Amino acid sequence: MKISITQNDSKKYFIWAILFWIVIWHIASVLVNEEMLLASPISTLTRLIELIKEVCYWRSLLNSFIKISGGFLLALMFSSLISFISHKSKVFSILLEPIVVMAHTVPVVSFIILLLIWLSSQYLSLFISFLMVFPIIYKNLCSGINSISKDMIDLSKVYNISIYNKIRYIYLSHLIPYIEAGCNTSLGLCWKAGIAAELIANPQVSIGENLYNAKIYFNTADLFAWTITIVLISIAFRKFFMCILNNIFIFLLNN
Repeated sequence: MKISITQNDSKKYFIWAILFWIVIWHIASVLVNEEMLLASPISTLTRLIELIKEVCYWRSLLNSFIKISGGFLLALMFSSLISFISHKSKVFSILLEPIVVMAHTVPVVSFIILLLIWLSSQYLSLFISFLMVFPIIYKNLCSGINSISKDMIDLSKVYNISIYNKIRYIYLSHLIPYIEAGCNTSLGLCWKAGIAAELIANPQVSIGENLYNAKIYFNTADLFAWTITIVLISIAFRKFFMCILNNIFIFLLNN
């Protein structure tokens, strides 16, 4: 009960904090008194409502969503497979390590420019999302797999436990916190990197294209409206995906 009250209070404080910053934003826009430099919250909300009524808004949203979330899901599946191969093969793990370090440390803009030379700008956000997510989830899974007790693995061999049950009750139950932590961290990052890639590559009918146009025409109301859209879709996707992931884990462990 105490935890529930604390969480409710925390949400209330968060909402009040958002309202506080909206008031500050409004005061700043009144002081600047120039919509081109700093659009007010009311102008931004009005513009967002206008955009929602346009078909192009939803097409841009859908295109960017498919590519960025697709890159995330591909990275999740690929890193899961590669982490188990690395666990089984020390040579493979050593050979892969420089690639993982490079993907984790090289600035995202370097990857964007390099991939722009090799690929169509239409698919850039998919590959950039993949590259940002892969090292995070791979490292988390490797840490989780390596921390599984060897005695438990040996015990499963002694009792001749099937591979399916071994994956469910030893690997999966142990790796859930590592998978959740990796997904939570990388979900926000893939949206930031994916939109940055679209902004530089400027693919047609995408969120990045609309942000680019807002910059070209000094339209801060459009810029803020699209930024709010990105924040909302990123939060919604994270909550939806984590909810689905939790339900899949519960189903696999209880059936």
